[in-house]
Amino acid sequence: MTVNPVTLFNKFLAWFADRLSYKAKILIAVGALVFVTGMGFAAYKINDYFENDPNACFACHVHDEANKQWARSEHAGINCHECHHSSKKDQVIQMYRFAFLGQRAVSPRHGEVIVPRTLCLRCHWERVKEFANAPDISRSRYHAKHVFNEKIECTKCHGYRTHKFTMEERYCLTCHKDKEFRPHGTTDKPHVKMPMGDFPCLNCHTDRTRDLKPGRMKCLYCHGGEAIRKQLLAGATLDVTHFKPSEETIRKAIKINVPGNAAMKFDCNTCHNPHLRSRPDWASCTIKCHQNVPNTGKHDIHLQMNLTCKSCHKPHIWKITPEQAKNECVTCHEYRDPKLFLK
Repeated sequence: MTVNPVTLFNKFLAWFADRLSYKAKILIAVGALVFVTGMGFAAYKINDYFENDPNACFACHVHDEANKQWARSEHAGINCHECHHSSKKDQVIQMYRFAFLGQRAVSPRHGEVIVPRTLCLRCHWERVKEFANAPDISRSRYHAKHVFNEKIECTKCHGYRTHKFTMEERYCLTCHKDKEFRPHGTTDKPHVKMPMGDFPCLNCHTDRTRDLKPGRMKCLYCHGGEAIRKQLLAGATLDVTHFKPSEETIRKAIKINVPGNAAMKFDCNTCHNPHLRSRPDWASCTIKCHQNVPNTGKHDIHLQMNLTCKSCHKPHIWKITPEQAKNECVTCHEYRDPKLFLK
């Protein structure tokens, strides 16, 4: 006759229960409840440790440099798991390799090491309450263009080195290699240094314009007065919160006068191209914009005398006033009213 072990065990439990007092049964039940509760609490604490405590990541001693960079970064108060997600399976595998196989290095990608932009945007765009102090990029044209239009991951620029979130001053040139500064249009003089050649890209390029090119106001941040600087700083866009021009740069910049009634209202880059030639080629005025000027009034006579546009039209003022004519035109001929010039 074959005896079923399960049946035999159940009979033993029944026999044992019959011989226990009511008080003993209560004690056993309480003990079992305490044991289960304790095991549950221990499991919760272990899971919380591995899911939320940065020390769980440090325990492996394979992230030493990453740990140091994290501790010095803007994210030092944010635990690893907020950005780096790993499945339970990955965690168990890593623990097994570390504890039993003696592994002291990890693969370049264990878990979600490369942080997807959706996690970055959660704090910096959607503005979750627990990270309310995270910089808001929801109004940034830089990020609209690069993240949403160009589909570039945040870690391409922020985190290109482990836990280095603020870009280096000229990191933009990593992608925009053709935008490197060159001498003043002189390809045969590579030793000639561009005055703006070492500037950070964000010294000039701005979140204030749709194409991110510096508008007139941005140029006047250095080349204008203090009132303009205060106005731009009040806007608090990225070009004045990161890599804003230094006091030394502002001091050295040539200051220009742009009267409020100046004839031309276009941006400075219409004439100035700082990547190629910061000073305009005055010979191109009649080619690029003012094609009909040589045939108007007395312009042709003056151009035949090898005069350039700026000989008479002062940059950023442009209009020739009677006062200017009385001081400058008379160096070549007697005074004539500027209004008669175009007749």
